[in-house]
Amino acid sequence: MRLTTAKRPGGAGGRPPTMRRLTRKILLNGTGLLVFVLAVFPVFWMASTAFKPNTEIFSTTPKPFPVDPTLEHFDLVLNGRIAEVSFWEYFRNSALLAIATVLVSGLLALMAATAVARFRFRFRTTFLVMLIVVQMVPLEALVIPLFLDLKTLDLLNSLGGLTLVYIGFAVPFAIWMLRGFVAAVPRELEEAAAIDGAGPVRTFFTVMLPLVAPGLVATSIFSFITAWNEFIFAYTFLNDQDKYTLPIMLQFFFGRSGNAWGPIMAASTLLTIPVIAFFLLVQRRMVSGLTAGAVKG
Repeated sequence: MRLTTAKRPGGAGGRPPTMRRLTRKILLNGTGLLVFVLAVFPVFWMASTAFKPNTEIFSTTPKPFPVDPTLEHFDLVLNGRIAEVSFWEYFRNSALLAIATVLVSGLLALMAATAVARFRFRFRTTFLVMLIVVQMVPLEALVIPLFLDLKTLDLLNSLGGLTLVYIGFAVPFAIWMLRGFVAAVPRELEEAAAIDGAGPVRTFFTVMLPLVAPGLVATSIFSFITAWNEFIFAYTFLNDQDKYTLPIMLQFFFGRSGNAWGPIMAASTLLTIPVIAFFLLVQRRMVSGLTAGAVKG
């Protein structure tokens, strides 16, 4: 008589499949939570320190939350004159640079991405490879050449010249990213619009633009952060304090006698808020653009 042994659920490991899935889910969620905490903790500590009085900032037993919160540091940054210039002048300069970079780089990149994705021309592959090569060049290596170029064009110490530099940094990445979105749009949609009587301009705005909107949003976030947080080129190319940007403003709180950590953290918190606000503003458009693309595709 032949005896058979029933196999334990889960195979050789002895654990049922549901248990393995649960363990894997816990490990993945735990890893994601750990990465989230490590990424968010510096931002949390920065915002927490901004509300602490100096006695708590320099305390030998630091606490995660302020015991006696104060707005003194924010008042100094917002209402004081830092290097004889108000905070709002620095904010205006940064906002102008970021908005101009987002709009111009997005427009140029979308036109170039459409040409690369829809047409075949000479040196097309070389052009795409050069877009990647440009991203590999360290930005610090371009300070002197760009300084000489702007000096030749008489654009030193001007927000317009600095905007051109930021656009030059943002456009290659934006073209490479938007190319995939444009290539994913079926040509049949454009042909159907042409059959219905729509011209090239109307087809672009009614068919192409809504479908590549998620890519434009993603590139706009990159362009905005690039222009908003950049320090080296702004500090090198600008001489007048009334043209300085917010990142340059921060260095005035560092001195030989010591660093004003309260105002530094307060200014850094204020510097971070527009980036978060911009992301939240365009996040809904990104989701709606993805949904629209799925329906139209």
